[in-house]
Amino acid sequence: MRKKHRPSPTGRWLNRDGQVSTIRKGLPRFSWSDLYHLLLTLSWTTFLLLVSLLYLISNTLFAIAYLAGGDCIQNARPGSFTDAFFFSVQTMATIGYGSMFPQTDYANAIVTVEALVGLLGVAMVTGLAFARFSMPSARVLFSRVAIIAPYDRVQTLMFRVANERRNLIVEAQMTVTLVRNEVTAEGQFMRRFHDLPLVRQRTPVFAFTWTVMHPIDPRSPLYGMTPETIAEQEAEIVVTMTGIDETVSQIVHSRHSYTAQEIMWNMRFVDILSRTPEGRRAIDYTRFHDFVPIRS
Repeated sequence: MRKKHRPSPTGRWLNRDGQVSTIRKGLPRFSWSDLYHLLLTLSWTTFLLLVSLLYLISNTLFAIAYLAGGDCIQNARPGSFTDAFFFSVQTMATIGYGSMFPQTDYANAIVTVEALVGLLGVAMVTGLAFARFSMPSARVLFSRVAIIAPYDRVQTLMFRVANERRNLIVEAQMTVTLVRNEVTAEGQFMRRFHDLPLVRQRTPVFAFTWTVMHPIDPRSPLYGMTPETIAEQEAEIVVTMTGIDETVSQIVHSRHSYTAQEIMWNMRFVDILSRTPEGRRAIDYTRFHDFVPIRS
């Protein structure tokens, strides 16, 4: 059973969904120029509910338009909203059962407009659904915590990442950034970003796991920091990974962040590599997040 994440502090820059968690004031929450982006970023449940709602509303409006024309649909019950609605559904979907059909010029004009709306609607919804399905994504697993512990006698920041898919991410690159509160010599408060150099920033093939390491030497922004100072400065380790998915030959990316509460000191990750009795290498992902204290 997976453990739940700890509550995030107010200083978290990204939430668990990878979205910026800071409140933005003075900017509109929605712009019609960003409608396409909004439709791509909605959850599938919300997207399908929105499409269904628009479908019902449009057919309802066309049904009302047919009723406004009087007895303009052959074989439809006079004044029946139900018959007008389902005639609209047949017209918009170009089903054409043939039991009901327009019998006046007014009805034919409405059918012409509705057929055009239906064609455009189907094309747009199909395009949006395909775009949502075809968006490249990476299934990268980040360890729940990062650790700071000696490695080759140098204090080192470490965390694990794993490729959850059974394919390869080629030319994978990792970027690690320290975000913390700082006050300049003039007394100005700012949230500053510091890049953290890594022992290995890229790997030609990312197939299984990768332990990312940043040596905390005198040149490191983390040099001299303690758990107390990291918490006081609301420091956060922001991680981004990019690479090319071998299956779709498209760039994929993933991101994660660690707050002060998620950085463990003087710990080490448990070993997850082993060999089967047949001599094959094995990786135990059930212990991927586990860590133990360093023995003195």
